[in-house]
Amino acid sequence: MSAAAPVGIVLVSHSADVAASVAALAQGLAGGATAPVLPAGGLPDGGLGTSAELITAAAKAVDRGAGVALLVDLGSAVLTVKALLAEGDELPEGARLVDAPFVEGAVAALVTASAGGDLDAVAAAASEAYAYRKE
Repeated sequence: MSAAAPVGIVLVSHSADVAASVAALAQGLAGGATAPVLPAGGLPDGGLGTSAELITAAAKAVDRGAGVALLVDLGSAVLTVKALLAEGDELPEGARLVDAPFVEGAVAALVTASAGGDLDAVAAAASEAYAYRKE
């Protein structure tokens, strides 16, 4: 962990309300979080869907030069982020799609990024959330 700029986190959902709520939950549970996190949910008109424009704007807003972790909820959110990454010039350098559960992964990513973890550590922490047992 270093004192360098933190990794940014973007939470991509088909719903603006879901993305914003997960961001607020992660910030609340990460108490004192210092890494930037933004929701990118729904369509610009407020409807359900996935917007490349909103994702790109959020990624640029959270980018501090240490990379951006993009966590997604469902199908077209994954496809939209993959398409943006494939284009190569829409998202900040170092942006990465992270395979993780949306809620638990968001919390783990934010805690790790706020503690100074690099993009690899943030992605690993978020992905490890798949192993969280609830029984």
